[in-house]
Amino acid sequence: MQITTRGAALLAAAAIAAPALADETCNSPYMAKLIKGQEDFVHVWTLGVKGLGDGRDKLVTIDANPASKKYGQVIHQVSVPGRGEAHHMGFTDDRRYLWAGRLDDSKIFVFDMLRPDRPKLVKTIADLPARTGFVGPHTFYAMPGRMLVQALSNTKDHGGVTGMALFNNRGQVVQKIPMPTGELGGVKGDGYAYDIGINPAKNVMLTSSFTGWNNYMMDLGKLVQDPEAMKRFGNTMVRWDAKAMTPQQVFNVPGAPLEIRWSLKEGDDWAVVATALTSKIWLIKPDAGGQWQAKEVATIGDPAKIPLPVDISITADGKGLWVNTFMDGTTRYFDLSNPEAPKQTYSKVTGKQVNMVSQSWDGKRVYITSSLLANWDKKGDDNEQVLRAYDWDGKELVQKFEVDFTRLKLGRAHHMKFTARPSGQTLAQAQAQRLAAR
Repeated sequence: MQITTRGAALLAAAAIAAPALADETCNSPYMAKLIKGQEDFVHVWTLGVKGLGDGRDKLVTIDANPASKKYGQVIHQVSVPGRGEAHHMGFTDDRRYLWAGRLDDSKIFVFDMLRPDRPKLVKTIADLPARTGFVGPHTFYAMPGRMLVQALSNTKDHGGVTGMALFNNRGQVVQKIPMPTGELGGVKGDGYAYDIGINPAKNVMLTSSFTGWNNYMMDLGKLVQDPEAMKRFGNTMVRWDAKAMTPQQVFNVPGAPLEIRWSLKEGDDWAVVATALTSKIWLIKPDAGGQWQAKEVATIGDPAKIPLPVDISITADGKGLWVNTFMDGTTRYFDLSNPEAPKQTYSKVTGKQVNMVSQSWDGKRVYITSSLLANWDKKGDDNEQVLRAYDWDGKELVQKFEVDFTRLKLGRAHHMKFTARPSGQTLAQAQAQRLAAR
């Protein structure tokens, strides 16, 4: 991607973000047992910090049920060996296992979620680079009996040309899928990748693009002062045949298009994506003639002030979109009633730096975390590392609790996933079951 002199100057004063999937409305459509009521636990995949606690990456579990005596408290943590830039997670299709990846050493950790209050590490997958030539497992997207993993980089030059790996649920690679670098639909693919989103009814998969290991592991100050490095960001999206896993069309979407969110409203056939470098919302949908198009439909904040949109979360009815912007620590809400013209209707400063935004299926609760990447987070007093939970009544975000990851010596709070007790089980029954299991 070509970055203008003005764009490079703007980025020199800021950070570029690397967020992703998190909440119930943004999970794979092939995943069973979506939580449509009250979630009981929030699991945070956390980057280790040298000298802070054990210094290792870890999965931290927080009680999120207001009826619990431990509401808003850390109830469990499980550390994994070392630090490798813990980043994103995804459930298997049956929701029994949670896969969590690291962008630096490309290891994948599989947690058994049979007891959601006490996740258990049961498998480590360390052969993604050797099996595929891909580096940096980012998005974990459940398929029937499979896990589709989108990588960010490659073993050859650690650049942005990469691909996807399809695993079976036992952790074995069954297919390697490179990102397109040729011309499709009149647009040349750059081979870059980031997120995955599938619309089964249309047999359409969309992928977006970011940057490679050389960039995302570089110190931010050094990165923005390197003109050549600043050219190495994706500016394309790809439409795929979801069943055949073959690319059909490449779209020009300049500015590092990140999270993809399909509307879940029955009958809708459109998705939105936010671009990190240009602060835009793009709409991907078929035109009147059935040809798929990508077009810019809204601006997020004032691009001159470098808000840097880093995560988005769509409502279950497809009528609203939460957007987190890192530099100004702001959470925004856009009315998507007309997806051709989204309108911002609410904003609130929710931190000194904010990354992930995850809302419950019923839209009543919103969770915020703070960390982007270890080398890209803010410094000094602005380096907040927190999970904050809010209630949302359609008019105002009201904070309910905060977990300070630095004070608790846990690390940097990044990606979130929700779990709940077995359906129909009361809180008292769950607590009795936990005591019996001990």
